[in-house]
Amino acid sequence: MSSNNGATFGADWADRVRALARGELVPVAARPAATVLLLRDAEAGAALAAGADPAGAGGPAVHMLRRRASMAFAAGAYAYPGGGVDPRDERPVRWAGPPLEWWARALGVPERQAQAVVCAAVRETFEEAGVLLAGPDGASVVADTTGERWEADRAALVAHDLAFADFLAARDLVLRSDLLAPWARWITPEFERRRYDTWFFLALLPPGQRTRDVSGEADRTVWLRPAEAVAGHTRGEMALLPPTLATLRSLLPYGRAADALAAAADRDLAPVIARAHLDDEGRVVLTWPGHDEFTREQP
Repeated sequence: MSSNNGATFGADWADRVRALARGELVPVAARPAATVLLLRDAEAGAALAAGADPAGAGGPAVHMLRRRASMAFAAGAYAYPGGGVDPRDERPVRWAGPPLEWWARALGVPERQAQAVVCAAVRETFEEAGVLLAGPDGASVVADTTGERWEADRAALVAHDLAFADFLAARDLVLRSDLLAPWARWITPEFERRRYDTWFFLALLPPGQRTRDVSGEADRTVWLRPAEAVAGHTRGEMALLPPTLATLRSLLPYGRAADALAAAADRDLAPVIARAHLDDEGRVVLTWPGHDEFTREQP
């Protein structure tokens, strides 16, 4: 894999762009996906990661996972809990928070798909971090998701042996959509072999719950302040894809998790997708609208 300004692609990315320009490459359909930036406030003066600068204490920390080197997509890169939508995520569930028509408008998709994306966000966060944004009613959240029964259900969800709707129904739980705040939407470039149409959400770590290192797709988990993660990337210590780096930077202005969540109402959810073209000298130029720092050129 090669990396530049946060962009990580296969070594043949420029050849694939040229093939796309010649009409020889048919883009793979982008699979709907969801990912969640779990936030928590850090204690003043506390360093959340080895080597963190105590002078940068304060502000919200975000939970991140490093994807295993064996993964077919974004191997070795740091990311947030998330994954593709399961068709069964469209099944009816007990729902708390904004109605589906609100979510459909916010996400820019039909109601059925909006529910699936929100369910995928909650499901993947439980599968990959052990954190569940659901409760016995619309005003509460489960306080503890540890124990053998919880782990058995989580493993069954990961293995696709259990549908998320059936999991919630069996435990008589309500999905708390009001705990999610839509933040961004990025679509994988058309020349990539695996493509995702991903909605990014913010969520505050529920009281009593804690993240667990349970993702089979990750070999490390960590809580980092956005500034720490961006600095780690700048030093070449952390691989970050453009959407991850951009969403981390977008959190830099906020001192507390509540401040970021409150700002979600004003976020632009127009999808960001890279555009590639050949310039007059035959070079491949790759740009992300609104994110000039990720521009790449390949002779």
